[in-house]
Amino acid sequence: MKLKLGIPKGSLENATIDLFRRAGFNITTSSRSYFPAIDDPEIECMLIRAQEMARYVEDGVLDAGLTGRDWVEENAASVETVADLIYAKQSFGKVRWVLAAPESSPYRTVQDLQGKIIATELVATTKRYLSSKGVQAKVEFSWGATEVKPPVLADAIVEVTETGSSLRANKLRILETVLESNTQLIANVNSWADDWKRRKLEDMKMLLEGAMNALGKVGLMLNVKRDNLPAVLSVLPALKNPTISQLSDEDWVAVNTIIEETTVRDIIPRLKEAGAQGIVEYPLNKIVM
Repeated sequence: MKLKLGIPKGSLENATIDLFRRAGFNITTSSRSYFPAIDDPEIECMLIRAQEMARYVEDGVLDAGLTGRDWVEENAASVETVADLIYAKQSFGKVRWVLAAPESSPYRTVQDLQGKIIATELVATTKRYLSSKGVQAKVEFSWGATEVKPPVLADAIVEVTETGSSLRANKLRILETVLESNTQLIANVNSWADDWKRRKLEDMKMLLEGAMNALGKVGLMLNVKRDNLPAVLSVLPALKNPTISQLSDEDWVAVNTIIEETTVRDIIPRLKEAGAQGIVEYPLNKIVM
């Protein structure tokens, strides 16, 4: 038996493959094939656009796949959400679909767009959003370069953003947030009901979430005299509590902990001052809670 897994082609492709590598799955892509190789004989991979992933998972063409919650909602797909994986193409946070209009325009709220034209790739979701606000407007599908369409080709847009910098660069003002989204591992309803496939997906979820937990963190090991231990512990911001082990010399202990990578350069000199010796920093692939 094999699990058919959809990998999102495009902007999320590299981040997804890197996350799977951290989780212990090596996926190899080729420019000539839509079927990447994976070093797990129980999994078959296929590259699918994130926009279409939920539909193929719902139909059972794929057992599972990674896509954004935005595209699950856009397709109104009936699928099982296995895991929320908070990462995106530039960062590992959520993204927002926002309603935006030119800075020079009079539009300040969604109500100001009554009877206007809105361009977006997220058509169905935008229509539902407008309906919930009691606004009637023409929603046109945008094939890309949506930010440049106002004011000539549209009055406003609904576009995805992580930081808002691209919108500001195109002199657009964010009016409202239409939808927050993040990457999800989703499964076909029947596949999720299958004991073998569900176990496979639950194992995958645990490993992927472990890889997510380890992002931006490193491990630290060090030795310290018992007399200096309180001073060393006062320097360390622990994930929970540091692991302290007795060394062969009863006067010394080993300390093992996990810290944010961005704090290492400040903490290591302070540890040395506090009496730590043999300080080792090491990378982390997974932290399984």
